[in-house]
Amino acid sequence: MDLGFGGEVAEFYQRYRRGYPPAVVDALADAFALTPNDTVVDLGCGTGQLALPIAARVRAVVGVDPEPDMLVLARRTARAQQVDNVSWLLGADVDVPALGALLGGGTVGAVTIGQALHWMDHDTLLPRLGPLFRKGGGVAVVTNGTPLWLQDTAWSRALRGVLEQWRGVELTRTCGTDAASQRRYRDSLVAAGYDVDQTTVDHTGEMSLDELVGGVYSVLSVDTLPPPEQRSEFAARIRRALHPETRFREDIRVTMLVGRTR
Repeated sequence: MDLGFGGEVAEFYQRYRRGYPPAVVDALADAFALTPNDTVVDLGCGTGQLALPIAARVRAVVGVDPEPDMLVLARRTARAQQVDNVSWLLGADVDVPALGALLGGGTVGAVTIGQALHWMDHDTLLPRLGPLFRKGGGVAVVTNGTPLWLQDTAWSRALRGVLEQWRGVELTRTCGTDAASQRRYRDSLVAAGYDVDQTTVDHTGEMSLDELVGGVYSVLSVDTLPPPEQRSEFAARIRRALHPETRFREDIRVTMLVGRTR
């Protein structure tokens, strides 16, 4: 499965994608009563924004992603942070049965899916995860804030105008953060037999213009990323639209739909 997140996009993702505050890891650990004996699978792990902090709480983490370049950067970051209990596997949601055969049934404390379920067939995936879990385990669907161009701020609306003009399309994709998507995910979890709770963690962040532009690049596919010779003009358009602001505040809500096995 090629989603177009290789090459430079993976590098932008590793550098500019926002991570998760410690309170999110605390909430996940509490939700599944994770211990140093547990294994966690981070499905759609990207470059390790969620897998790496969780690794400090458990025996082992398995990071799974369909993009080889993401995994290369995740492994490099793990070495730099001296995290040695994460394995990085090339795969996707369709590979869950094979993953179950590898790990064995009833062995996993939690599967986390951080801002990635919108790329997956959740109605098929969520029931397939059930046999992996030990008693009290389950799956957490985590959304990491509203996309940069859909926030309720003046700078976000100005950014959306630039992006829509540049690409010639209306930007409506929410990456699964909208209320309708959250209802679908909850309904799918319930239908798959999980007991479902929701937890939220609110925090704030601040970006420079370079970080904002990098964040935009991190969500574009290789085919839609502005070519190097156009990036100065692309950044200049954003700078002009957001002038005179040079620092951009985000109010970020991390939402966790927690499905526990019965």
